[in-house]
Amino acid sequence: MERAIVLSSLAASGTDTAAQRLTELAAELDIPAADLLVVAGHPVPAELLPPERDARVMRQFAYRVSYCDHSQLAALEAFVRSLPRVAAPEPFVQPAWPGRRPETRFAAVLGALIRNRGFGIRELPFMGLSLSTLYGMVWRWDPSPHRRQQLSAVAGPLGWTLPDLFAVADEPYSPELRPMLHCHHLGRLFAAAVPLTTVQLIETAEEADRLSVREDHGVWQPVSQGFAEECPDFP
Repeated sequence: MERAIVLSSLAASGTDTAAQRLTELAAELDIPAADLLVVAGHPVPAELLPPERDARVMRQFAYRVSYCDHSQLAALEAFVRSLPRVAAPEPFVQPAWPGRRPETRFAAVLGALIRNRGFGIRELPFMGLSLSTLYGMVWRWDPSPHRRQQLSAVAGPLGWTLPDLFAVADEPYSPELRPMLHCHHLGRLFAAAVPLTTVQLIETAEEADRLSVREDHGVWQPVSQGFAEECPDFP
């Protein structure tokens, strides 16, 4: 079955699908199991969620990684996967919800996808959207003329392709659409980094700086480099 149909069906009525089947389907679709559970309206087990981490470090990590191009992101993802998996020193603490409690189904899905990566709204890399817009999207994200643009902005940092996220949002997708700043290769790195500790995030951010040769201005600046125009997935 076409993956768009599978994803839209799970978003509409996935609570009837067993969690084990969702985990198997996630592997087949190359989507994090935690994400597919969220889409289908299932709870995410603690072992699939990130450990408690320093929010300031998370913010710097996301910003500095966003300066890596595609080849550098691939090298950085290999670096992340080579790091040892460290047992959490404290009991798992559910990450805070990244905004007001959601009032619509897709707002809840979006907020949970962000939380699956250990981010809050302020920890996300710059995506061309205002903070007030992002907070509104995880509170009450109704269909609007701006929805396709907003989906095109958030898909990449979440590691989702545009067709997949549009299917979950029940929004018509056109091949002419492009990511605004970041493609899903950046988000793949964020998904790979889910098990990392605060110390390992610092190590990864330092490696990102080494790979990208990012000039350090001595202060955080809310602008991501963005290499979506060079993404090999788009002609």
